Amino acid sequence: MSVMGIAQFERFFRNAASLDVDKEDLRRYNDFINGKLYDLLLLAQVAAKANLRLIIERYDLPITKGLQESIRAFKKLDEVIELQPILDQIVARPPLDLGYGVETEASLSQIAGGLSFALAQTFKIVNPTLKNPRTEHWEQAFRIFDRLL
Repeated sequence: MSVMGIAQFERFFRNAASLDVDKEDLRRYNDFINGKLYDLLLLAQVAAKANLRLIIERYDLPITKGLQESIRAFKKLDEVIELQPILDQIVARPPLDLGYGVETEASLSQIAGGLSFALAQTFKIVNPTLKNPRTEHWEQAFRIFDRLL
């Protein structure tokens, strides 16, 4: 990731939850985002197959009310930070049995943004005074998301 991209992620975490992250955190973040998107896409594939379709549509993705709210919060915050173009580049599109619909493909970086916002907020919910997340904080947040998504 470019220096400009790193600076935007640092700014995002500061604005979203008053957190200071570093390059090591951004590697963890990238793994988290792509892992959670993969989980959502696997579930979407099951829904599409159950409905006898050959592509995964946007409405197949199991987007909860909370994640939808986080997507909206990310969009509002992103008007200032402009992280969306970077997410478009780093979000993996794993090969699955089914293809992606146009709307699905277009929404993946927005969903990644919503997951990002939810992750940042999770750090603060668990530890309101946290400023610099360490490995154990990241692992704790990952366990929470693994349980819920």
